[in-house]
Amino acid sequence: MRPLPEQPAIHEVNTHVWLREVQQRIGRRVGLGGVPKDAWDRITPHGIDAVWLMGVWERSGVGRDIALRDPALRQSFTEALPDVRDDDIAGSPYCVRSYTVDEALGGAAGLASARAELAGRGIGLLLDYVPNHVAPDSPWLTEHPDYFVRGTPDDLHRDPAAYLESGGHVFARGRDPFFPPWPDVVQLNAFGPGVRAATADVLTRIGGMCDGVRCDMAMLMTNDVFARTWGHRAGPPPDAEFWPAVLTAVRQHRPDMAFIAEAYWDLEWALQQQGFDYCYDKRLYDRLLHERAVSVLQHLRADVSYQRRLVRFLENHDEPRAASVLGPSEERAAAVAVATLPGATLWHEGQFTGRRTRLPVFLARRPEEPPDAELQAFHERLLAAVHRSGMRTGHWELLSCEGWSDNPTHHDLLAWGWRGTAGTFLTVVNLAAHSSQARIRLPWPDLGTAACRLTDLLDGTRYERPGSELTDHGLFVDLAAWRTHVFTVEPAAGG
Repeated sequence: MRPLPEQPAIHEVNTHVWLREVQQRIGRRVGLGGVPKDAWDRITPHGIDAVWLMGVWERSGVGRDIALRDPALRQSFTEALPDVRDDDIAGSPYCVRSYTVDEALGGAAGLASARAELAGRGIGLLLDYVPNHVAPDSPWLTEHPDYFVRGTPDDLHRDPAAYLESGGHVFARGRDPFFPPWPDVVQLNAFGPGVRAATADVLTRIGGMCDGVRCDMAMLMTNDVFARTWGHRAGPPPDAEFWPAVLTAVRQHRPDMAFIAEAYWDLEWALQQQGFDYCYDKRLYDRLLHERAVSVLQHLRADVSYQRRLVRFLENHDEPRAASVLGPSEERAAAVAVATLPGATLWHEGQFTGRRTRLPVFLARRPEEPPDAELQAFHERLLAAVHRSGMRTGHWELLSCEGWSDNPTHHDLLAWGWRGTAGTFLTVVNLAAHSSQARIRLPWPDLGTAACRLTDLLDGTRYERPGSELTDHGLFVDLAAWRTHVFTVEPAAGG
């Protein structure tokens, strides 16, 4: 196991979909061990630190059958893939029968080969873990019925959508507290000592196959949320929280294993405190896509140590494709923000090329969509420039954009700086559909009075300004709609 770098850039890849397209291109069926090197190159552009192979575990046949019979799911499949066939429906990667690598992907040997290919490029491997539930045909139901939230025959008769019978026992179907039960999964009991020990064992074993895991809906297992969801059926909450107990046990064997929490409901800080290295930053996602710059600014005033352990993203398999909800210029501006803020970053395969179809995770095939070559070049240039610069190894600071009483457009600008051994960097983003102006005082008095050169890492544009102007009056910025600056700041030649 190799530890991930701090604040890694992660590329999520839908493994079944990607592998099927690789097979189509090379004209033969292969597992992960037979993927050509150029296919690995395509999903590891410069600046990516880890690949998340989403959906490698054995999926449930029972769960797939449930999906095939579900009219709402079938409709969603057809909407995403109009010519969908039954053999395109692989089942849900979050309806896990067992944590063994799907034989269709080449099994454990195929995954080991994939990990070696990535490691040879200096890139880590992330996999999934689903702590809240298992598939109805998981061996745990017969081997360990005590691992689950249980019901009674009366519960099953009264609410068959929330309970199921298996092996003479009545089990609760998996759920979160705000939605109806999921029909294809069975609810584990987070309060049970057996579940906690078994979870630690499985994660320890998974840690021998990868460098970290993304834990699905991690907040469901916190004592407070679980008690509110299940009440007396779960039994009394234990003194210890689920995640500290589990992660402490795993790290005794896998000290460098990274843990990423899919987290919502403002529980990111709590999960960080409970041992997660990184937590989803859904709030930034919502504010970048649906709110104004002033709302984003409020979010970015949080403590930097907290922000460095968030996962910033514009899309993932649970969200609409960015290109379907943002215009091209808006998407570029938001991507610059995500790439240059503190924290891990998550990029979704197909995001760089402008895919617009949000594919249900049940499907192993997606529609053909023409790639946007310009958008792809932009993203690859952005990630490479940020990575090569080393800016994110320094100290990050949110900067003020100052305006004038008759020109409020400075409220639509965001600015921040990085400073460290790699150099001094300034990012400015206009999150508005109009030109915006401001002065931005740089908080680095040692720039002195001599001329400084500001070079944009994305297009090479250069400006020279006296250091005293940058620190006293501030850099004057006039950005067109959705435009950005990503500057290096250094002494001008001869300065």
